[in-house]
Order: sequence, then structure tokens, then C-alpha cells
Amino acid sequence: MDMGAELDFIHRFIPSPDGTNETTLLLLHGTGGNEADLLSLGRQLAPRAALLGVRGKVLENGMPRFFRRLAEGVFDEADLVFRTHELARFVESAVEVYGLNPAGLVAVGYSNGANIAASTLMLEPEVLAGAVLFRAMVPLEPAELPDLTGKRVLMLSGRHDPIVPAAQADRLAQMLREAGADITLAWQNAGHGLTMAEVGAAEAWLKEAR
Repeated sequence: MDMGAELDFIHRFIPSPDGTNETTLLLLHGTGGNEADLLSLGRQLAPRAALLGVRGKVLENGMPRFFRRLAEGVFDEADLVFRTHELARFVESAVEVYGLNPAGLVAVGYSNGANIAASTLMLEPEVLAGAVLFRAMVPLEPAELPDLTGKRVLMLSGRHDPIVPAAQADRLAQMLREAGADITLAWQNAGHGLTMAEVGAAEAWLKEAR
């Protein structure tokens, strides 16, 4: 199933094997990815979950992204805020269209996708139950931190990442912690690409959540 008549993002939805859709992974790709990029990762992370892969609407030199940036690591904050609310409305519609459990919706984002997932936690906290953030940085500094009490967040960051400075990952984890989230920041001896070890760590973390 590729499209829902009421949904305005290009996406792929795969129901949970048992049809209950109690847990759904919202899969958010990195720059240049698409709605199918993280489906195999999602199935590995949570074999019994429903999967909702979404394609970002913004194009940068023909490559899909979830929001505009002005330069590497410099985001167009007005566009980020707009796109975050737009994505949240899509997720709310998807919950209705596909019969998802809103309390079991966990974002899994990589790079640009992780950043909009973090922005969603900051600006639309009611939409997500938690998140796995691969290579995330601070998307924006809200005027007031939300109440993220009861939300679990796993951040997997690379010590040798040339795109995300360590201080950015530390700052995001601090913000989420101050907002009340149950945050785990796990450092990898890696760059911006993912490793099998951290995929295994994310799988274990999600299993523990269930």
C-alpha cells in the first residue's frame, strides 16, 4: 500500500504481521533518501511492528529532505517549524487512515530524518511515544521546552562524525533530558554512516520498550 487518499506525503505503509498495528515505526530518511530507504532497517529493528516510511517534501539539488537548510549544519528554522507541523498533521491522519495505536508510534530517523524527529519531539510532543535518533543534532532551540515525561529516546551518535559535531549531540541529549525524556545517548566509534553494532543496540532498546 503506497498512498492513502487523505495523506499528502509520499509514503509506504506495511501493517504489522499480526494486523494489530500496536507498535508503528515512523521511518524518516536522510538527505537523498525516500520512503523505502529504512523499511528493511525498520523490519530488522522491530519484526512485529507496522512500518510507515515517509518521503521528505523538500528537494535539495534533486535530493529529498524533510526541511531546507542554508548550509551544512545551518537550518532554515522557519521552514523547519512549518515542515515539523506539516509532518505531525500527516502522522495524525495516518493514525486514523491505517488504524494505528498513537501510544505505540516511535520515530526512527537517520541524519535529516533524525533532526525532524527531534524537532517533532520539541514542537509536537504528543505525536510520538519515543524515538530512535541516528546521527541527530540540535534542530532548533524552542522558546520553552515541552514536557517529554514518559517518552523514551535513544540517540546513536558517531565520535568521528564529520557532519554532526559531538557538542551538538551532547546539547540535544541535554535538552531532551531537561524536558523530562528518558534519554540514552550511545556513542559509536564511527562516522556518519551506521554500524551493525548500533543497529543491534537499537533493536535491543526497542525490544526492551515493548
